[in-house]
Amino acid sequence: MRLSSASCMKIFDAARTAELLPWGAVVDALGVGFRDGCEMPVRHHHGVEAPAGDPEATLLLMPAWTVGGYLGVKVASVFPGNSSRGLGAVQASYILASGVTGEPLALIDGLELTLRRTAAASALAARFLARPDSRRLLVVGTGNLAPHLAGAHAAVNPDLEVEFWGRRPERALAASRSPLLEGLVTGTATDLEAAVRAADIVSTATLATAPLLFGDWLRPGVHVDLVGGFTPAMREADDEAVRRSTVFVDTREGALVEAGDLTQPIESGALRAEDVAADFYDLCRGGHGGRRVASEITLFKSVGAALEDLFAAILLWERSGG
Repeated sequence: MRLSSASCMKIFDAARTAELLPWGAVVDALGVGFRDGCEMPVRHHHGVEAPAGDPEATLLLMPAWTVGGYLGVKVASVFPGNSSRGLGAVQASYILASGVTGEPLALIDGLELTLRRTAAASALAARFLARPDSRRLLVVGTGNLAPHLAGAHAAVNPDLEVEFWGRRPERALAASRSPLLEGLVTGTATDLEAAVRAADIVSTATLATAPLLFGDWLRPGVHVDLVGGFTPAMREADDEAVRRSTVFVDTREGALVEAGDLTQPIESGALRAEDVAADFYDLCRGGHGGRRVASEITLFKSVGAALEDLFAAILLWERSGG
């Protein structure tokens, strides 16, 4: 990694951030990050009193650094009341600095960075866990992340055809027509159960608090990618889906504490913490080979990690010429 002697901090807006973070490169960067590791304190959560009548907001601080390399922190906020103002609930910025001097290097659009690294993490997992002959990807959810997930998965497997499902068909159609997916074969699904039963990869990115993906629907060999739930109260898949699957996570420290898709099955007895087969560190360092046989059902649960932000930001900085 090379450091810059630039005297002022560069600013990267959403468009420039997207331009410098192509899917395949981000997937590779995350693989290097989990192989090499970094210092990553537990993320900070702070409640923030919101304007009268609005739900409480949340401030998140996610620091990480490599010794003698780079230091970064994401500052993100979640203001649920923003929907009434025509704004997204999540706002974020990322500051990248020298790990040698502390000199600020870059201020990066945090939302675009998060979308890119989150989708790339799912694609990295699929590289280890999806069948090599996977052809049908189903994306469940129609928010900002949905087309990013499709784009990242297609970077790992260019032969994928993508379907989108959402509770509002018009939003599924809009996701399928995203400019991010130019050149891909895309469409929409109206029957969620039928679409899941036909899929090779199912990627969910919703804010569900009750399961919408059921284990009885999963055919042998499918890979399930659960992205949406990030608190113990949120859940996208039922106990049977977890019970039938070989379970993998991005980080054990995060997923086994924050993900309702795992904490709730552990509470019910459908899963034990020690049943989690591997995390990204195991996979990227060769400690676990990923999928074992074609008929295996694999399930990956991510909650995000500051390491992912850091290595995506380093990639952006170095691709920009530093």
